[in-house]
Amino acid sequence: MGKIKVTKDCNGIQGLMVIEPTVFGDDRGYFMETYNYNDFAEAGIDCQFVQDNQSASKKGVLRGLHFQIHYPQDKLVRVIVGEVFDVAVDLREGSKTFGKWYGVKLSAENKKQFFVPKGFAHGFIVLSDYAEFCYKVTDFYHPNDEGGLMWNDPDIAVEWPMPEGMTAEDLILSEKDKVNSSFKEYTASKQVLHDRYRKISGTAGQLVGF
Repeated sequence: MGKIKVTKDCNGIQGLMVIEPTVFGDDRGYFMETYNYNDFAEAGIDCQFVQDNQSASKKGVLRGLHFQIHYPQDKLVRVIVGEVFDVAVDLREGSKTFGKWYGVKLSAENKKQFFVPKGFAHGFIVLSDYAEFCYKVTDFYHPNDEGGLMWNDPDIAVEWPMPEGMTAEDLILSEKDKVNSSFKEYTASKQVLHDRYRKISGTAGQLVGF
């Protein structure tokens, strides 16, 4: 390895990683590898990325907290212009850190990358005047497969830094993100599905026994 520095299990959450590349700079500028399969696989990120996405946002935009329902994705995210505060929330069933979050500042200056495994909600807030956000994913986009949690849910309690000169009331959210589910609603809906599955499984077992 050697070309990247990896911080694993951020905030005690298994699977979350922050990656810092080695930057080779001189008076002309710099060079770095943003992704090398061998280095990342050695660090435990042995994924087949199938799609690269990029978005641009202005100061105060908050996107999230989003998750995939039926087609979960591993994500490798970074910022190429500006600065954001990036957040992941553990939604993995049976995880010891279920509902726990971790956040990291990603910027064009620090060149950090954030690896978010399947089973997490994800979001970010733009701290600079403008930011461009890039991410690699391990599954293609599937329309209508995205769920969401409220960015300011009190049970998750993400400590979002506010952009300079702004308050929470000034943040810019999509209409969809303004009405995302609460964490309580999310966990209750998951419990309903589990109860239905157990009921169906029990009925099937009785029929087989008969």
